[in-house]
Amino acid sequence: MAQVNFIDVKDNDAIFEGNGYDAVLVVTSDIDALGIDEIRLLANHGKNIDARIGRSPTLLFAPGLAGGRLIVSPVNDTDNDCQDVRLYGDAARQALQVALDAGAKRPLLIVNQHQSDKYRQALSVSALACGQQLWQALERREALGDEAAFEAIGLLATSANAAVLNAMEAGRILARDLCGTEPERMSATAFAQYCVEAYQDSCLKVSVVEDRDVLERDYPLLSAVGRSSFGVPRHQPRVVKVEYCAEGEISHSYFFAGKGVVYDTGGADIKIAGGMAGMSRDKGGAAAVAGLMKTLSMLKPKGVRVVAELGLVRNSIGSEAFVTDEIITSHAGVRVRIGNTDAEGRLVLADLLSHLRIKAEKAVSPQLFSVATLTGHVVRCYGSYTAVVENSVARENQVGLRLQTIGDEWGEPIEVSRLRRDDYSKIVDPSGAADILSSNNAPSSVTARGHQYPAAFLLKASGLEAHGLTAATPMAYTHVDIAGSATEGDPLYGKPTAAPLVGLFAHITA
Repeated sequence: MAQVNFIDVKDNDAIFEGNGYDAVLVVTSDIDALGIDEIRLLANHGKNIDARIGRSPTLLFAPGLAGGRLIVSPVNDTDNDCQDVRLYGDAARQALQVALDAGAKRPLLIVNQHQSDKYRQALSVSALACGQQLWQALERREALGDEAAFEAIGLLATSANAAVLNAMEAGRILARDLCGTEPERMSATAFAQYCVEAYQDSCLKVSVVEDRDVLERDYPLLSAVGRSSFGVPRHQPRVVKVEYCAEGEISHSYFFAGKGVVYDTGGADIKIAGGMAGMSRDKGGAAAVAGLMKTLSMLKPKGVRVVAELGLVRNSIGSEAFVTDEIITSHAGVRVRIGNTDAEGRLVLADLLSHLRIKAEKAVSPQLFSVATLTGHVVRCYGSYTAVVENSVARENQVGLRLQTIGDEWGEPIEVSRLRRDDYSKIVDPSGAADILSSNNAPSSVTARGHQYPAAFLLKASGLEAHGLTAATPMAYTHVDIAGSATEGDPLYGKPTAAPLVGLFAHITA
């Protein structure tokens, strides 16, 4: 899919007629600060006759400029302490829509940099916002044809910047396709195949675990979630393993577990009252990680090794379905009593993390992450924001704070939550028959600390708890809950965002 292609433009002469573009889009917080005289003079002249200029996106007739079109999209309220760089993304999306409505096919985007350091990624955020605006659902593209809204978008930027943005957007397109596609077209088997095809001829090592005996042996909790789906070939679980390893010396290692519940009925604890709608989006974590690996494969950053495991499963209902009260031993050897079959995502992640833990034990400077649309509680707490919960090793190394800072810079804000002893109390099995309890039997959205305590479960069930601050091999682990940030607009069918792909990539490569 090629809905957007960013082309670097170094010469201001590109704004003029005959240089390959048919509209000039200017995103700015101050018209008078524009560094290109022709644009500044036209905008100020237009301002004398149209009071909307500087207040809302406006199309000006601009003889001599590319396509005779100048679109000025103002960035207002930049001095507000609570505002952030997303202001620029909003303005860019509005300008792009005006250009599209005006019939442009090759717009040139110019972002006037604000002096404040918090807006230093304004150009990149604006460009990526254009990609978000232009993405269309895979089902639509396959039914009606994959016609790009624009042939290309020119950026007044360096070649290196354009290359990074194109790679980020390629990863985000893959992530949106995987997350946003309906559960038959993007079943577990189809998701795995889509990844294999997306990584073809890349530098990534890719393998898919599909044999039932192997899955039940190596991923027992994941296989329990998918037990009722094994009988339907197209719904059978898969684990996709992906690895990127830079050439030369490795200085940092990153391990990602992605939750890919391609459809969540709730299982035996079935979702009711319309609660299943949108549950094909419960694979946003695996989708974001898959997209991250695509971006890495294109840019090939030095000094890092990145390993990912994507757990793809359908939480089906049927005679084979796992049920509450069962005790199942995880890959790490921890006996888990099932508290609610609708708390299936943490089961999937625990086995993935256990495998990654073993790989991380011998890795250079490892950091582990789980990425998942995990809880309704995180939406109750933080709305549309991503939240992270860390173990003590990650907290001491300020991983969460670093992710939060990067997220603010790149327009993917993150809230940092804190793991407490109370969270471990919630996973105690009162009967003593099992080592831990997977969850209570109430929705997370009405459970105190409903998005924090699953991190305690993941640490215990995966064996990562044994790698704390005083262990022989401490491991930094950060759980990333994107239940609120995986889509925008409509919570059930809104456009996938691919969050937190950009922030994770920036964290890895900083």
